[in-house]
Amino acid sequence: MEPIELADRLGRWSADRGPLYLLLARRVRTLIDDGELRPGTRLPPDRALAKALAVGRSTVVAAYDLLATEGRVVRRQGSGTRVAGPEILPAREITHSPAFLQLLEPDTEVIALACAAPTAPPPELTQAYRHILPELAAVDGDIGYHPTGYLPLRTVIADRYRARGVPTGPDQILVTSGGQHALSLLARVLLRPGDRVLVEAPTYPGALEAFREAGAVPRTAPIGLGAVNAAALAYVVATCQNPTGAVLSDLARRTLVESARKSGVAVIDDEVLADLAFPGTEPPPPPLAHYDPSAISVGSLSKIVWGGLRVGWVRAPVPLIARLSRVRAVHDLGGNIPAQLAATWLLHELDCLRERITQQRKESHDVLVYELATRLPDWEIPAVSGGQTLWIRLPYGDGTSFAQRALRHGVAILPGVGLDASGGSTDYIRISFVADPAELREAARCLARAWRRYQPPDRPAPAAPPLAV
Repeated sequence: MEPIELADRLGRWSADRGPLYLLLARRVRTLIDDGELRPGTRLPPDRALAKALAVGRSTVVAAYDLLATEGRVVRRQGSGTRVAGPEILPAREITHSPAFLQLLEPDTEVIALACAAPTAPPPELTQAYRHILPELAAVDGDIGYHPTGYLPLRTVIADRYRARGVPTGPDQILVTSGGQHALSLLARVLLRPGDRVLVEAPTYPGALEAFREAGAVPRTAPIGLGAVNAAALAYVVATCQNPTGAVLSDLARRTLVESARKSGVAVIDDEVLADLAFPGTEPPPPPLAHYDPSAISVGSLSKIVWGGLRVGWVRAPVPLIARLSRVRAVHDLGGNIPAQLAATWLLHELDCLRERITQQRKESHDVLVYELATRLPDWEIPAVSGGQTLWIRLPYGDGTSFAQRALRHGVAILPGVGLDASGGSTDYIRISFVADPAELREAARCLARAWRRYQPPDRPAPAAPPLAV
């Protein structure tokens, strides 16, 4: 591609605040993600593009290097910079989230354990839609555009927060199209290019994508983050952490919010998995907003009910909810009202639904842990007390190349490097246990076969024991 052609496509890429290299990387990222720059496309050399854009060469180099760490471009000495794609990208260089690729390019012949989500709606969802039909038929004088969300649903969500020790009114709730939508809106409103976002290592990859889309720079800390400072935003999954399943203690939550308050750092508490603690385990501590009402909470029904419902929310101070509503109105005027009617009914029944769903999750978890431990005794497989995923450290090799091997054996799993903004966790994989037990047993058999035949790029595999069947 000629430098002037790319410069034309970039448009007014520098018309924002922040370091130029981050603004440039953000615009090129958008062109790649939107498909305007196809996989394999050769990008202009550093100096040529810098001249076309009237910037220093270091700006282009830094932008290209950032995109390379995200896995969106490949830079090789002597062959330049190309847009990443399966035909030119070695397996171990893929760092962006295969979970999203699984959604965009589903393969029905693969056991899908990379994206942790229910594979079918529960019967309660059908009941909810049957229940709300008379109410929907009776709607009159309502055009259906509610950027902040359906008021009865906002009221029920606020009631649930109050029951958990967090004083909340409906005006502190914004209904969104799922948790990912909530994170994207928050990133758009709270972040500017170059802002630092403190995240756990590892963490939910969808959050990293949302922050990078806003041009922010993720900075990593251990699970729970600890003391917070020198950042525009801190993001934590305090309950049933994605991907490790960890639950932050009461003391750790207090430390986090107190340090954030003293440093003036906004905190997002991602509670999408908070309802998935297993039966018989100690109830998790309350949300971070219990310790500091200014803490932002994100919730969703996608994991406890079904991803296709697309109902989530933000709980935040009233001024922030007003800002989010204005941004949301520009994009889609408001969410699906029938879905919000159904969600209102479901939230009234959620405690009974949660008891059944979490019992199923625990049974699936126990099946997968047992099968993997039996067939792959050299793997480190920590059991968890809730959530949807196992965070497994491989005894040798790397998660990315093994994930490719596993895919060739019919199982999609997530390499750990895509969940770690520091580029670490290379020897980890994330496996979802949200599946039928029979499917999980078959997945364990496939993974054992894949491991038996796995040879890391940097060293030969050790002799494997006889394969269990």
